Amino acid sequence: MAILPHEKQIFDYEETIKQVKEQNKTNSLWSQEEIDKLEKKLEHLKKKVYTSLSSWERVLICRHPNRPHSIDYLKNISDEFVEISGDRSFRDDKSIICAFAKINGKKFVVIAQEKGNDTESRIYRNFGMPHPEGYRKALRAMKLAEKFNLPVVTFLDTPGAYPGLAAEERGQGWAIANNLLEMSRLRTPIIVVLIGEGCSGGALGIGVGDTIGMLEHSYYSVITPEGCASILYKDANKNEQAAEALRIHAEYLKKINVIDYIIKEAQGGAHHDPQVAYENVKAFILETYESLKNIEINTLIDSRYSKFRAIGEFIKQ
Repeated sequence: MAILPHEKQIFDYEETIKQVKEQNKTNSLWSQEEIDKLEKKLEHLKKKVYTSLSSWERVLICRHPNRPHSIDYLKNISDEFVEISGDRSFRDDKSIICAFAKINGKKFVVIAQEKGNDTESRIYRNFGMPHPEGYRKALRAMKLAEKFNLPVVTFLDTPGAYPGLAAEERGQGWAIANNLLEMSRLRTPIIVVLIGEGCSGGALGIGVGDTIGMLEHSYYSVITPEGCASILYKDANKNEQAAEALRIHAEYLKKINVIDYIIKEAQGGAHHDPQVAYENVKAFILETYESLKNIEINTLIDSRYSKFRAIGEFIKQ
C-alpha cells in the first residue's frame, strides 16, 4: 500500500510492533503487557495524526491509489446491476458508468464517474474525465429513470471534465449546462454521493440532486488546489496554501449548505477499510430514499431548485 507522508510515522510504528511480535514467537523478550502498551501508544499516535490533518493532507487521502472508486461501490452495495451503454449519438464514454441496479431489493438508476485503479484501466476510463458524450449518456439514463419512476443515484469522482479540443468541438460546455437544466427539473428523486474528487463543472454535470452526501475526506471545488495555486499565486507549488484557502472539505461545505450530509470513513481514510465506506454509503442511499420517496414530485422539484439557488455564503464589506 502507498504510504502518505503524514502516515509514515504510523507505518514505522506498526512495523516495529510486527517485528516485536515475530521475535516473540521464537524468543519471548517482550511481555504481553509491554506489547499492549506499544499498541496503545500506536492508537494514540493514530488519533493524534488523523485528528489534525491539514486540508492538503486530506486531498492526498482523497487521491490515494487504494481509495475505493465508483465501480467498487457499485459492486459492493448493489445486489445486481446491468450497465447502460452509449449516448445514441457519438460513442460510449467509459469515464461514466450508467446502470440499472438493485440495492437491498430496491431499484435505482446509478450514474457514476470512474477513474480506474491501474494504468490500463485509468487510460480506458480517461482518468475519470468525461467527454460530452459521457454527460449525454448520463442524461439518457436519467430520462429512463424518470420514465420508469426510478430514483437516481450519482457518484461524483472526477478531476474535471476532459479539457481537450475534441471535447470542446463536440459541445462540452453545452452538454454540462444542459444536464444542469434537465436535472433541476427531472421528475424523480436524485441522490448525489461525492466519494472522491469533485472538481468544477465536470462534477456538477451529474451533481444536481435533492440530497447530497459527501465522504469526509473527499473534496468539492471549482478547481484543484494545484490549478488554483497556478492561477492565484502563480506558483503550483503553493498547493497546500490553496487547499486551505479554497475550503473544499465536507465540514465547511455543510456549513454553507453545499452538501447535506457527511458520510464517515474508516480512521485515516476509506483506503484503510473500504467496507466501512461501502456500508455507510449504502445506508445513506437507502435512508435518503426513504425520506424522499413520499414527497410529492412538484414539491420535490421546487425544493431542489430552491436548494441550489440558496447555496453559498456572501460577505459584504
